[in-house]
Amino acid sequence: MKVIYKVTYPNGKIYIGQDLTDSITYFGSINNELVEKDFTREQKRDITIRKEIIWESDNATKSEVTRKEFELIKLYKSNDPSIGYNQLPKYR
Repeated sequence: MKVIYKVTYPNGKIYIGQDLTDSITYFGSINNELVEKDFTREQKRDITIRKEIIWESDNATKSEVTRKEFELIKLYKSNDPSIGYNQLPKYR
């Protein structure tokens, strides 16, 4: 199963990514420095992150999954730095 997921951090910011293996422990290739700067040392001591599957397919190709991921990044505006942590596609 190929999935696209949405991760929500305690500050409300989101990250949308894809997982071609549907692993329960995979949380994406997010830029750690972007997230780190939004949290204090104390906040990092106890953190809850939510992961939701927002799209799935048994037979989509990798390129179809990538197209859908970008579509959902734009829909959720997770590439807007005030909303999320996705860096691509570039926010305009």
